[in-house]
Amino acid sequence: MFRPKLPTMPQPTGLVTPPPVVESNPVTPAVTVPALAPVAPSSSRPAVQFTSGGTLALVGGGAALVLVVGAVLVSMLLAVAVTAASLAVCAVVVRSVLKDR
Repeated sequence: MFRPKLPTMPQPTGLVTPPPVVESNPVTPAVTVPALAPVAPSSSRPAVQFTSGGTLALVGGGAALVLVVGAVLVSMLLAVAVTAASLAVCAVVVRSVLKDR
């Protein structure tokens, strides 16, 4: 009852032709000239300036991100645990039913 039934491979019907032969063309590499990198103008001020409000917003955003990612990971772990427990209960029930036969 629980044994799988393996399908048999069907045999080809009709004429079977081999795939056409594809001839490859030789590839000749092209000579490329390296492009010059653009030079950025230098500035006297730093690239990023943080104010106290910006720093507070950055720390608050980071903390919120950590809490959201943690909640998602914990909920995924809980879903796996609940699934495993239900599968274990189902296995015990199936085993007891088959044992009585």
